[in-house]
Amino acid sequence: MCNTFSTFGYVNSWGIFQGYYQQTILADSSPSSIAWIGSIQYSLIFLPGLLVGRLFDLGYFRSIFLISSAIVVASTFLVAQCTQYWHFLLCQGFAVGIGCGFIFGPTTAVIAHWFKKRRGLAMGVIAMGSSIGGTVLPIAVKNLIPLVGFPWTMRIIGFILIFTLGMANILLKRRLPPKNMPGGLFNLKAFKSAPYSVYCASAFITFLGVYTVLTYVDVSATSLGISADFSFYFVAIANASSLFGRWTAGMIADRSGPMNVMIPFTAVAGILTYAWPFARSQASLIVVTVLYGFASGAYVSLISNPMMDLGETGDVGRRVGMFMSILAIGALAGPPISGAINTATGGFNAVGYYAGSTVLLGVGLMCLTRHLVLRRLVGKF
Repeated sequence: MCNTFSTFGYVNSWGIFQGYYQQTILADSSPSSIAWIGSIQYSLIFLPGLLVGRLFDLGYFRSIFLISSAIVVASTFLVAQCTQYWHFLLCQGFAVGIGCGFIFGPTTAVIAHWFKKRRGLAMGVIAMGSSIGGTVLPIAVKNLIPLVGFPWTMRIIGFILIFTLGMANILLKRRLPPKNMPGGLFNLKAFKSAPYSVYCASAFITFLGVYTVLTYVDVSATSLGISADFSFYFVAIANASSLFGRWTAGMIADRSGPMNVMIPFTAVAGILTYAWPFARSQASLIVVTVLYGFASGAYVSLISNPMMDLGETGDVGRRVGMFMSILAIGALAGPPISGAINTATGGFNAVGYYAGSTVLLGVGLMCLTRHLVLRRLVGKF
């Protein structure tokens, strides 16, 4: 939980920075350009998975974890000194994103080492850290900026990360000995498995739209005339409700299987993405945000679980790493595409159509993955 608080919780707080930068420091930049900072964060938290997963399998865990934690903390302190677009792109986009990626990457593999029957619950609890971080950090930023200014706000966030990442470094450890599986860094043979390939495609397409609401909900609220003082809280509201979605999904997944939980929850998230631009009042937007946070939280919390069962435990780091690197491309492109659509159309209706459609298309591919897995199981008997 300390790990995901410091990585996904931090990255999921991007929406509040998007709104703040658009109104103040980067007011001369377009929403799409600013969104690239957040989308780079989103993608880089997944992209290093290919390398870090392989290194984890080979036994290089502790040193990478410690160095990456130092990078995230140092980058956060440097954001306090940023004044231009390219400063934020380097520090908050690339440096924070890469550091968080190398921290988060081994976590799924560690869980695969320690849990089997209650793996869904374990992943749900871990994912709750992301919701807690995504709730606490935006509220902290919103209330600290008027009191101490933006530079000291980022320094305080840095001190919080020193504590949480310090706990994660102390408490996380692998159980099984290192294992050098054949195939090298990128095992192309894994893609001969139809369920694996289709599930990778599903995640890539889903991530083209699943972060759109979190990125732009506070901006859309401001465009409706909702006060800036309150619109900042929509990101925190979404992340707080996702905490319950992550916990619920983890509890159910151990009984019903992760796919059976992810498919309906993610379908609901896609439908709510369509509904989001048509929530024209503060009350209706809060309802959509709460329900969306709950549904999308279930998807994000369980996304790696099917990967753990599509091969051997000794190869889980590389297998999940390849998967994460593929979906990272979708996470990178999604928010800027949504921002460009918003700029071109002057509203969020078309953005909702685009993002909702990608999420529902991803759900369709998840259904196909489930069908292929079931057919393979039936074939064994």
